[in-house]
Amino acid sequence: MFQSRTHNCNELRKEHIGQEVTLCGFYENLRRVSKNLGFLILRDFYGTTQIVIETEEMMEKLSSLNCETTLSVKGTVRERSSRNANLPTGDIEVVPEDIKVLGRCIYNELPFEINRSREADENTRLRYRYLDLRNPAVKANIVLRSRVISELRNAMNAHGFMEITTPILTCSSPEGARDYLVPSRLHEGKFYALPQAPQQFKQILMASGFDRYFQIAPCFRDEDARADRSPGEFYQLDMEMAFATQEDVFSVLEDVLPPVFAKYGKYKKASSAPFKRIPYLEALEKYGTDKPDLRIDLTLKDVTELLSDCGFEPFNKGNVIKAVVVSGFEGSRKVIDKLCADVEVVSGAKPYWFKMGDNNEIAGGISKFLQERAEKIIETLNLKNGDFVGLSAGSKNQALKTGGTLIKSLGEICPSHMDKEAYEFCWIVDFPMYEIGEESGELEFCHNPFSMPQGGMEALKTKDPLSVLAYQYDLVCNGVELSSGAVRNHDPEIMIEAFKIVGLNEEDVRSKFPAMYNAFCYGAPPHAGIAPGVDRMVMLIAGEESIREIIPFPMNKNAQDVMMGAPAEVEDRQLKDVHIAIVRDEEGH
Repeated sequence: MFQSRTHNCNELRKEHIGQEVTLCGFYENLRRVSKNLGFLILRDFYGTTQIVIETEEMMEKLSSLNCETTLSVKGTVRERSSRNANLPTGDIEVVPEDIKVLGRCIYNELPFEINRSREADENTRLRYRYLDLRNPAVKANIVLRSRVISELRNAMNAHGFMEITTPILTCSSPEGARDYLVPSRLHEGKFYALPQAPQQFKQILMASGFDRYFQIAPCFRDEDARADRSPGEFYQLDMEMAFATQEDVFSVLEDVLPPVFAKYGKYKKASSAPFKRIPYLEALEKYGTDKPDLRIDLTLKDVTELLSDCGFEPFNKGNVIKAVVVSGFEGSRKVIDKLCADVEVVSGAKPYWFKMGDNNEIAGGISKFLQERAEKIIETLNLKNGDFVGLSAGSKNQALKTGGTLIKSLGEICPSHMDKEAYEFCWIVDFPMYEIGEESGELEFCHNPFSMPQGGMEALKTKDPLSVLAYQYDLVCNGVELSSGAVRNHDPEIMIEAFKIVGLNEEDVRSKFPAMYNAFCYGAPPHAGIAPGVDRMVMLIAGEESIREIIPFPMNKNAQDVMMGAPAEVEDRQLKDVHIAIVRDEEGH
């Protein structure tokens, strides 16, 4: 215990009555009863304690102070006359003999009430993050984050993994998101890059003879913010295993993650091993997404043949039509209209619907176009009174996207079809090795160019590239992608053949990835790995909707640190040191 205090503000109980104590903390508030009686709430990291003021002199001293001033209170513990059952320290209070100011708050007004800071504008919260973090509810998420990371680290050590840190200053990556570049002072015109992930380093570690590696790795990507993605930097539980298969990776994470989620999670139920495994193409067809939320028991059915050319223009020939059937739907027309509007905003396409009326007939929505096929529709979809049918149509990709959004939205408004009090994990497996790029129209890697193709060299040489599957996998929890991983392509000959299919030759591979390629040429072991996002895990465990709620000092949606004022201009001499000049056009841009 610090010499300046004998106890913290969540520690005193009845057994301390009569003891002389010293507490330190923030002046949360003061309730004045009279000029010589008041009740001060003192708050520190651990909790709060009531200080009862019984002298006019001490009341005057406190009246001159602003809330959030830090104080040292020396006094005697006594039993409270009226117990507060909502507080751990609710049985006692402290009668002070001396109060000292340790750090004065000079502002009469705060930007927000500390205990209600989450109601404030986000930029205000982030600008005054040091005050926001004093809110016990905000602080609790950061404490949770620390405990989860500690638990993950202990679990990985127990599984025989060695924690190794990899470089922060490295070379620019030709794949993935935009890099953050760092100009070199010693090497004019050249740049380091902050790592988007330790991918190459951890694979080189495997080639170096290390067997099991992990780290809580910082990663840097110049990406736009989302609710589940913080711009700039994030952390992941990065791991790699030598002489390992896909099953080995699954086995480790299926043992490590569920206990952490069950112990610390908002929901106490988490999937046990083995997690459900869903092939990528099946996930798209069945759930409309490769990130299915398995808490929802709704799935898509292909009704293209059943509903095509029924007279409803979006169902004309050539369009794919998907349906999701919801039993026991009780939503009003207003609820349905809002559902359709929300789905259209997210998916970019309008959904359609009809439902089963009380007389075993289809009604509402687009039902007038379906009457001639009503009997066949009811039989094929096994519809019953009260069932609701949501529909999506368009190109295959659009029908799937809209259908997947429908499932997610229907799950949110239909409690009987979604178990919100659980963590449901699944593996998405068997990703295609190649795809036709939407923008380029050319053959390109689908997921990860360094994954091992299923079937190895023979598959690459004999199969249609679009039919080749890879040993790639995603870990998904409650509809959130926690991680991508793969069995790595450690064989230089297979690697060259894989890149040749997309028009790149051996020299291209050598020049883009020289260290890793050369390391593999010295005989690398088979290896596999994955890197679940720590921030996303903690977000799910805490039950938060925004990832910024579980990061101590997050950037805002515009990738700005409004507390520190970053990004910021720097002095000309600093630019000169790194051989950089800012050139503006005639308009000053």
